[in-house]
Amino acid sequence: MCTSVQPTEWTTNLKNQNFDGVILVTQSHDSLSDQLDYLRAPLQDYSSVDSGLAEEVVVLRVPGLPGNRLVFACTGPLNRDYDDVRRFSDAALNGMKRALKAGMQRPLLVCPPHRDYKNNTLVAALGALHALYMPLEVREAHIKSSDYKVCVLGLWAAKEAEGKRLVELTNALESGRMAYRDIGGSDPERMAAPRSADYVQEMFKNSPVSVEVLSDLKTLEKEYPCLAAVNRCANTVPRHQARVIKLKYCGEGPIQTTLMLVGKGITYDTGGADIKAGGVMAGMHRDKCGAAAVAGFFQILAHLKPKHLKVIGAMAMVRNSVGADCYVADELVVSRAGRRVRVGNTDAEGRMVMVDLLCEMKEKAVQEINPQLFTIATLTGHAIRAMGPNYSIIMDNGPAHHRKNAAQWQKAGEVLGDLFEISTIRREDYEFHKGKSEYEDILQCNNLPSSATPRGHQTPAAFLIMASGLDKHGVDSDKPLPYSHIDIAGSSGPFPGIPTGAPIVAMAANYILADTL
Repeated sequence: MCTSVQPTEWTTNLKNQNFDGVILVTQSHDSLSDQLDYLRAPLQDYSSVDSGLAEEVVVLRVPGLPGNRLVFACTGPLNRDYDDVRRFSDAALNGMKRALKAGMQRPLLVCPPHRDYKNNTLVAALGALHALYMPLEVREAHIKSSDYKVCVLGLWAAKEAEGKRLVELTNALESGRMAYRDIGGSDPERMAAPRSADYVQEMFKNSPVSVEVLSDLKTLEKEYPCLAAVNRCANTVPRHQARVIKLKYCGEGPIQTTLMLVGKGITYDTGGADIKAGGVMAGMHRDKCGAAAVAGFFQILAHLKPKHLKVIGAMAMVRNSVGADCYVADELVVSRAGRRVRVGNTDAEGRMVMVDLLCEMKEKAVQEINPQLFTIATLTGHAIRAMGPNYSIIMDNGPAHHRKNAAQWQKAGEVLGDLFEISTIRREDYEFHKGKSEYEDILQCNNLPSSATPRGHQTPAAFLIMASGLDKHGVDSDKPLPYSHIDIAGSSGPFPGIPTGAPIVAMAANYILADTL
C-alpha cells in the first residue's frame, strides 16, 4: 500500500541539519524553555515590528537552524473556558501548510511541552500529518517518492525516550487515520465494496488482524436480510455488489475487554427510491466513514498490539443504488432478530445495513468477556444540525449508561482533541419506531429528512436497539449488554476536503493508551 509520507523521525537537536526548516508551534516566545532559548531572540525581534505574530503564520530567517528557516505558528490563548488541545493541532496544520508553500521537504516540528496539555506534542504531530495526507487515487497515479508532499517529518523531543515514544504513537495513530481516509475519502468506484475488501485484505496481510469477506448473495440474504434489501439494486452490477468485511484482533491476554464494532459503509448513497434531489447527492461517497473508522481502529491495533483487548469488527460495505430492483418505502423486511420492519424511507439505509450485524454481535456477546457493542456511522444530518460540525455524538443504552461509557469516551476524546458530545436515547425515540399498524413491529423511519425530524439523531439508535433485539438485553435483563451508538456525520470531515479520522483517535486513547497518555 502506498503511503502519503515517509515515517516520522525524532531528534533532540534543534539544529539537526538532516532537516531543512523548523516549524515552531507554541503560544509565544515568552513561553519557550531554556532548551529552545535560541528561538526567543528572533521572535522578539519580529514581534517588535509586526504585532501580527500572534495571529498569522510567519516565516523568519534564523541562521543556524536547519535551512536557516523558522515557521512560527501561534496557538493563540490556551487558558480560556473554551480552549482545548485542538489549539495545537490547528496551529501545526497551518504551520505545515505554510512550510509546504515555503518549499520545505524535511521539516522539523517543534512543539514544546505545556503544563496544562500533557499530550500537546503528539496532538501537534497529528495536526501536521493531516496536512501531509495525499489521497489514495493521487498516490496510485504518482507512486514515486518525489511525489510525496514531504520526504520526512521530524519531531523534536527534549529527551531520547520521549522522542522514541512520540514517533511510535504518531506513526500508529496516523496509520489508522490514513486507512480511514483512504476508505472513507476515495471515490465511489475506487472504494466500491469489492475493492474496499481487497484494500482491507492487503492492509492486514501478515498482521495480527484476521480478515473474512462475505460476498455470497444467498448468505447475505439469509444472515443479514435488511442489508440484503439495500443491496438488491446494486447487486445487479458486479463491481457494486455488497461485501461484509469481518475483522478480528485478540491480544495475548488474559482478555479483560471485548469491543464489538459495526461500521456503516455505504459506498455511495443515492437515497435509493427516495432519491436525494436538489443537488444534495454530491459527497455521498463519504457515507462509508463509519466502516472506515472500524478499519482504521484495527490498523492502530495492528501497530500497538494491546495485550488485554479483544476486538471484533464488521464493515457493512453496500451501495444504496436506485433502479428497477431497489428496495422501496412500504416494504416489509424481517430482520435477523425476527422483527418485521416497515421501510419508511429508503434514504435511511445506514441503520438497515448495520442492524443485522449488530444482532449478530449481540448473539456472540453473551459468550465474550466484558463485551461492549458499538455502531459507528455517518448516519444523520440531524447530528450536524444538533451539534454542529467537528463533533462526534455518542449515545448509550441503559447498561452502557450505568457504566458511564459515553462520559469515558468524551473524556478520552478531550485528551487528543477528538471531541464528543453526549446525547441520550429517550422513551420518545422508542415510541417513534413502534409499528403503526398490525403489519409491522417496527417502523424504520418517517418520510422526512432527519434534519427536519425532532430528535432526528437519537431515534435511529432506538431503531437499532429494537430491530436487533438488543432491547431484550437492557438493564432489566438477566444478560444486560452495554451498547453505544456513535454518529460521526459532523466529525468525519468536510466535503470537499480530507476526512478527519474521527473517532478512532479517541477510541485508541480510551482503550489502548489510557494508562500512558
